[in-house]
Amino acid sequence: MSNETVGGDDGVPLVESMDEFAISNSHKVRVEGLIHDFELTFGSLPQFVCRAPGRVNLIGEHVDYSDYGVLPMAIDNDFVICCRKVPEQTITIANSKKEKFAKHVVPSWPPSIDSKAHHWSNYFLAGFWGLLEQAGVECDGGVQVLVDGTIPMGAGLSSSSAFVVCAALTALATHNIFFPKAELARICASSEKYVGTEGGGMDQTISIMAQEGVALSINFNPIKTNPVPLPSGCKIVVANSCVESHKQVNAGSQFNKRVVECRSASILLAKSLGLDNYLTFKRLGATQKASGKSLSDMADLVNTHIKKGTFTQDELVEALGLSSRDELITEALSETTKEQTDFNLHDRAYHVFTEAERVSQFMQASNSVEQLGELLDGSQYSLDRMYDCSCEELNTLTAICKKAGALGSRLTGAGWGGCTVSLVRDEDVEHFINTLKNEYYITDKLKAQLDTSLFVSSPGPGARILKL
Repeated sequence: MSNETVGGDDGVPLVESMDEFAISNSHKVRVEGLIHDFELTFGSLPQFVCRAPGRVNLIGEHVDYSDYGVLPMAIDNDFVICCRKVPEQTITIANSKKEKFAKHVVPSWPPSIDSKAHHWSNYFLAGFWGLLEQAGVECDGGVQVLVDGTIPMGAGLSSSSAFVVCAALTALATHNIFFPKAELARICASSEKYVGTEGGGMDQTISIMAQEGVALSINFNPIKTNPVPLPSGCKIVVANSCVESHKQVNAGSQFNKRVVECRSASILLAKSLGLDNYLTFKRLGATQKASGKSLSDMADLVNTHIKKGTFTQDELVEALGLSSRDELITEALSETTKEQTDFNLHDRAYHVFTEAERVSQFMQASNSVEQLGELLDGSQYSLDRMYDCSCEELNTLTAICKKAGALGSRLTGAGWGGCTVSLVRDEDVEHFINTLKNEYYITDKLKAQLDTSLFVSSPGPGARILKL
């Protein structure tokens, strides 16, 4: 039943031929090898194979959880999970890289995840159990799964979210559940709370809804997508700094801290602007919408109403009109950030409003590759100076990218390591890549990672399920 969906016309495609599932001949060979490995591991063939791609975000970083638009595209690197439903009340999670990731067996119900343990299998359990919980379905029996991922960990290419999405597809397939793609993306974003992160939905949405050959403009609340062709005469080149960003491990002091800094800034702006029920304005986009102000006006209001520098928790309590630190934790902070002592609201909010403006300008400047490059450079400057999520290696790499001929270059993903994305003219790509090889990937350690660290990327398709 080619191109049917799991229960409806707007779901993730369910296909029954390898030609429809595989994105290339090499991918087909890889999937066929995984099916064989599954049979060797479990003694039976899988019933389904699920795929969820990673992504590179062209522009719009750290704005999705403030309800602002982004412009990502799916890449070839992905997670693939072979799965089979079994009568035993256990979930058995095996990994193709068994020498690095040991097999894990847990009771199939009720859900129980220790988000502080940071075990690799938590990502599968988060997506699998999170989907079932949202569907109101208990795990019927158990499942056997074999996981294989080609997205470098901590590279800013959404390895963790692609894993969670792929696990959710496993639940869909084995329990015959249907959700529209946009709702599935929302569920997968929510499910990442089980592994300790508080993202905004970009990674899950592009993994599920990506279209081959185009980037997607994604807006939130509700999720809306529009295809955006890449600028002609240019290529998107991804380069990994090879500094691994431990998004989940350092969530409280890095990623999640940025989320609550933006949340606190939104509440403070709503209070300063005299909005009714100001404590309900948890996202900067909602505060802007209620104020009726433009993005540039909001950036000016940040300068007017939020002091530069940091707030202590006690200062935040006073500034937000709260009664105690406990109320601060309830209204603005979170379990992973409640021990943090200093919060920079001004710079984080200023970045969000100016970055959202850059996304808008990027969409309008598609015929001027020079302007697109300037917007990428402006994004990197803000991410480094205002959002404080770059690092020395990323700054060095983006500088080399510019020297090598990139029209613009910036970090992509959460930052604190990971990859850069660069816009490069077609005729400059060979020189660009050779320059990076000669000036950045010069140590033996970096040379050993070169094959998977530097590549030209074109937009790939989104998630799908193969029924065997």
